[in-house]
Amino acid sequence: MRMKEKVEDVRTYKSKSRRTNGSFSWWGKKSLNKNSGKSERQPHFHSLAIRAEHKTENKTKERKASTGKNKIKEMLRRLHSYSTHKTIPAPRLTLLFFLFLSLSNHDSFVKARIFIYADCSQETYAPNSPFEENHNPLLASIVSSSSQAYYNSFAFGNGSSAPTEGICYGFYQCRGDLRITDCSRCIESAVTQISLACPYSYGAALQLESCYVRYENIDFLGRLDKKLKYIKCSKSVNTDVEFFKRRDDVLADLSTAMGFKVSSSGSVEGYAQCFGDLSSGDCSSCLADAVGRFNDLCGSAAAAAVYLGQCYARYWESGYYDLSSGLIHACFLIH
Repeated sequence: MRMKEKVEDVRTYKSKSRRTNGSFSWWGKKSLNKNSGKSERQPHFHSLAIRAEHKTENKTKERKASTGKNKIKEMLRRLHSYSTHKTIPAPRLTLLFFLFLSLSNHDSFVKARIFIYADCSQETYAPNSPFEENHNPLLASIVSSSSQAYYNSFAFGNGSSAPTEGICYGFYQCRGDLRITDCSRCIESAVTQISLACPYSYGAALQLESCYVRYENIDFLGRLDKKLKYIKCSKSVNTDVEFFKRRDDVLADLSTAMGFKVSSSGSVEGYAQCFGDLSSGDCSSCLADAVGRFNDLCGSAAAAAVYLGQCYARYWESGYYDLSSGLIHACFLIH
């Protein structure tokens, strides 16, 4: 009877002393305390050994990982100390990009303002005259409109009661491949320069690289003007038969332009433009006349430009869409 009670006590004790912690189980063992005479539980030392072993393995892995990281850091430090290349921080790269962009924009802006020619009438008006009262607002309107359109024409003082000597007609034209912001800046420069080149003139025209401004005291708008204003030719050094064929193809294409046109054939490129006040028929007539003058006036030049009263054409052999001033060695202003 006592033996049976003892077995039941052991089973009860084991069921009460069973605990689970993570992946390890604790099992109680019944032992007799000699001093108190009471039973005490003791954990299995095998479970403790497993936990200790896992802790040791984790510490070993951490030490290895730390050692590996230190080696990588040391290697990178040595490579950096031996390297002659310096890394540019991101803010500096951004600054350099915007500096390059601003210089590029400045370069295109400077080219757009290159002076080609000015044509001034011999007649002049007096300060504070009726013509000046209309002339200044006309130039202001030209500048204002250039921020919205590539071409526009104006007439001031042409009312029925206005004096005839006070009437002022004018227009502006930007090259067709400009951005509208560059057009506006070019026209601003042209208006400033025309006042300096032709002070108090009753009529004046000024051609820059990328825009044109003209005003008169008579109505000239829409009237065909094919007078030669300006021509420039490079040295006549090109005797390549292929070049002449390419050039003639480009010029033939440019003569059909309606407004603004760019053309290319092989290494020869060019563009042409009529002013916006011309009809399509007058534009074709003006460009045909401009193209026809290349052979007569520039011969076998590798680059040339012809400006008539209301249209212009130019070509070059360079492989890029630009005609630098250094390519042209001779310039002739036609009065």
